[in-house]
Amino acid sequence: MTALLEKKIEKKDESFFIGIFQDNLEKSSWHYHNNFEISFITEGSGKRIVGDSIEEFQPGDLAFIGPNLPHVWIADKETRMLSKRTLEMVFLQFNLNVLSDQLLNLPEFSNVKRAMDLSERGIQIIGDTLNQVSEVMLQLPYLKSFERMLHFFMLMDIIGKSKTNIQLASKKYHKIRFTTGNKRIAAIHEYLMNNYREEVNLKKLAELVNMAEGSLCRFFKMNLGITIFEYLNKIKTEFACKLLMDPDLSIMDICLDSGFNNISHFNKQFKKARGVSPSEYRKRFKGLS
Repeated sequence: MTALLEKKIEKKDESFFIGIFQDNLEKSSWHYHNNFEISFITEGSGKRIVGDSIEEFQPGDLAFIGPNLPHVWIADKETRMLSKRTLEMVFLQFNLNVLSDQLLNLPEFSNVKRAMDLSERGIQIIGDTLNQVSEVMLQLPYLKSFERMLHFFMLMDIIGKSKTNIQLASKKYHKIRFTTGNKRIAAIHEYLMNNYREEVNLKKLAELVNMAEGSLCRFFKMNLGITIFEYLNKIKTEFACKLLMDPDLSIMDICLDSGFNNISHFNKQFKKARGVSPSEYRKRFKGLS
């Protein structure tokens, strides 16, 4: 069962929008999108995963994540609020329409460009920068259009000139992350990434890329050498590996959070992909760390 997500958009214009994300169950989906995102946690605590980074988060956590970088916040079940929510964040999303190359090449926008470059691996914003950015961010919904845009530029400038930002995903992860020039393969990958907890509907996936189901399966295997379902299990297993780094999560919770229906299937697919069981993988990671 996937998480029930509620988004309340406070302000929206052509360039960026601000909203509130609320998770009323224990799970959020590991996902990515084409937008830049700045997320400020207002309620809840748990684990934040960005690429191959997994760290604790709590109220006041502020992260800036670039496009196509997988991420998720997994709230602790024990921290359910009176509202029955486990997680609430204020988020700002935007795309390159608001920050063109011509604008970023201006000397006045050098810090903004640096902030954009840092976001490719994701950054955690801390210290005085956290206070400055969160103050500006929480003002944005109440400002008029042009004034809001000026404050957005100021927010990005603050992030870019900060010396305390912490990079999240590793250089290695950024280098090897999924890239392809084939639009159909990219669309399939994005669909699987955003729906890995649900039963994959081949008919819907085929319609997404304008192909017949049989043609889709042959096309995918010809291009990647594995079936769609084998690729889906790779996505699930990759996510499970990140969760296994956290000793506080049980194997059963990791099984379900990774989109596997039962523990025996999880053990079988994980061992097929990694050569060891999930518990053995965790022991090896603990030994290395």
